[in-house]
Amino acid sequence: MASAEDFAFLVSQARSATAREHGMTLWEGMRLYPKAMAWSMAVSLVVVMEGFDNALIGSFYALPAFRRTYGEPLPDGSYGLSAPWQAGLSGAMNAGQVLGLLLNGFIAERLGYRNTMVLALGATVALVPLLFFAHNVQMLVAGEILLGLPLGIFQTLSIAYAADVSPIVLRGPLTMYVNLSWVIGQLLALCVLRVLVNNTSEWSYRIPFAIEWAWPAAMLAVMVFAPESPWWFARQGRRDDALKSLHRLVSRPTKIEFDAGKTVDMMLHAVEIEKSLTEGTGYRDCFRGIDARRTAISCLIMASQNLCGAGLMAYSTYFYEQAGLPTSESFTLSAVQYAIGFGGTLLGILLISYLGRRPLFIAGLLLLATVLATIGILAAVSDGPRTSWAIGSLLLVFVLVYDCTVGAPAYILVAEMSSTRLRSKTLVISRILYNVLGIVNSVIIPYMLNPTAWNWKGKSGFFWAALCLLCALSCWFFLPETRGRTYSELDMLFYHQVPARAFKSADANPFSYELGPRRNSGATSTG
Repeated sequence: MASAEDFAFLVSQARSATAREHGMTLWEGMRLYPKAMAWSMAVSLVVVMEGFDNALIGSFYALPAFRRTYGEPLPDGSYGLSAPWQAGLSGAMNAGQVLGLLLNGFIAERLGYRNTMVLALGATVALVPLLFFAHNVQMLVAGEILLGLPLGIFQTLSIAYAADVSPIVLRGPLTMYVNLSWVIGQLLALCVLRVLVNNTSEWSYRIPFAIEWAWPAAMLAVMVFAPESPWWFARQGRRDDALKSLHRLVSRPTKIEFDAGKTVDMMLHAVEIEKSLTEGTGYRDCFRGIDARRTAISCLIMASQNLCGAGLMAYSTYFYEQAGLPTSESFTLSAVQYAIGFGGTLLGILLISYLGRRPLFIAGLLLLATVLATIGILAAVSDGPRTSWAIGSLLLVFVLVYDCTVGAPAYILVAEMSSTRLRSKTLVISRILYNVLGIVNSVIIPYMLNPTAWNWKGKSGFFWAALCLLCALSCWFFLPETRGRTYSELDMLFYHQVPARAFKSADANPFSYELGPRRNSGATSTG
């Protein structure tokens, strides 16, 4: 057990590093942490394949060759997948990802982020051929479930890594880059499909599956050289390894003051505080004491992403086609949609630094509700070609608002909401809820859009607008502002049960908290 003098020195070092973090400008952060930025962005790129597959399956329904191979004859002589098979195929990936997320919660904290990432990428390379060689829809569903296992690991591991390796000033941009990687994958999928839309052979959908194999193979060659998170080493009590890892993530411009040892001590100090506030690091601990509130807020954030109508984006090509647009124009508009999502994410990265997390997220939900209600009104009033184009245009507006205000900011919010010791498991729990809601969406959205089922088409906007308003109201009462706070400061705000709307102005001094050998027993606070 460490002596009182050692703890006093640790607190002194941590106080100095915390003051330096608060005083660091964006330009200083970029000059000091270029390696951390590069590695964080590289790790986030594994999410590209998740976005690619997500857009791929929803868009395949508009490909005649895909419908002919995996669908069944329709009365008019064409082919199509029934709503139950569409729901099963779209939900298969989400089901697999839930299992992958649970595995990640156990593996990542034991093996480290890098080793877990390498294992998941290797599994992805081995599993993609199941999709490429699938000759019926049953095999395709099985392949999607199995591929979902490693993709589920990528979902939270990329967020946790970005949050761990970045200072306060870069935490927002680097965690939001995960969403940008998702959008890149979606845009890549639509561009590939737009090129192949007039190809009537089986290669119109097998070539995209082949591309889905090449990306993780390339990423695997890169990830074996990635530095481990220094926060992971700190949580293991391995100070020297944490220091070595941090040195691999920073450069040393002579004009920028920086002490890697003090920064590692700041991490160790935050870990010691959390040890004295929470009992353990298991899944059950996420629902105990002050961490129960943090887990609930994280779940609200991730649930809002799937309850605001964002599921329609995965079916955009099919939606446009069912709304009356030709297949080729549907793919073109969908590609434009994801390009707008790319720009929206970049805009969100800029806005969140000035407006904060909470205002941007809540305002975004309100704007999305307005757009969706307008889509519903248009669909209820008219069903002609002009209405189809108007709805298509509003979906583009929806994508811009979503990626700018809800899609990208959600990643930094969930990363900051949990304690560092329970981050991986809190992210897993919130993301599992996201995936479960994704499975529900994958079941009901095909029924909403399918002309042989509910046939709501654009009128489904009313349903999602109502859910958007409910999410906005919940966030108004429960979502706190976390901008500019260190992890230990956030620990104190939750420990003192500061109301969500008071987080921005509340005083949080982790160094006034009594920390010493006698407090390092793991006693649980009921908060």
